[in-house]
Amino acid sequence: MPHFVIMGAGRVGVMLAHTLEDAGHTVAVIDQDDRSFRRLRKEFAGQKVTGVGFDRETLKRAGIEKAYAFAAVSSGDNSNIIASRVARETFKVQNVVARIYDPNRAEFYQRLGIPTVAAVRWSTDQVLRRLLPEQAMAGDFREASGRLLLGELNLHDSWAGHALTDIERFAGVRIAYITRFGEGLLPGPDTSYQQGDTVHAMMGTEDMNDIARILSQPPASDAESDLSWK
Repeated sequence: MPHFVIMGAGRVGVMLAHTLEDAGHTVAVIDQDDRSFRRLRKEFAGQKVTGVGFDRETLKRAGIEKAYAFAAVSSGDNSNIIASRVARETFKVQNVVARIYDPNRAEFYQRLGIPTVAAVRWSTDQVLRRLLPEQAMAGDFREASGRLLLGELNLHDSWAGHALTDIERFAGVRIAYITRFGEGLLPGPDTSYQQGDTVHAMMGTEDMNDIARILSQPPASDAESDLSWK
């Protein structure tokens, strides 16, 4: 069963904890102030760890060494970034996200490969999409017949630098737009994928599993890609 560690028992952290627990996952919540845990529902069965979220021993007590994902959603940008880097670089957690209030900082850390989410009202949903990339394929829009879906693509880091047209060809999708540093962007013929981009594409609902499988792996040669699609 995947284990999730959340730093920050504020509104977003509590909503994440409840949502992940309801989905059947184990959850640990870290906060410096143990009074913050009162926001959690009485029946919350996860760990409540009092301590500094970027302290290695605190993270170990929260189960970071077995964590599938880590979310830093405290009220401090610096704390969130430091904790995210410790989780990724020291404990090798693959799915890490930091909530950042300063958009200039958010852009800088996106360039370092740390996914960030702006402090707006939809933060909980956006954080979940980065902690559980497979949920993004649930889609933002489904056309009337149910055959086409607009959803986020989860790409392997090795796709960075590849043209979006290559991604369309390899995966059999049509990219509608990308979100880069918190802003929507309509791609042109020369637009390439950058690490940290959120790619939104139209795809056939019956092809979703194949698309997710192809894009979760490093780019292959044309011949290999054609075989994997079949």
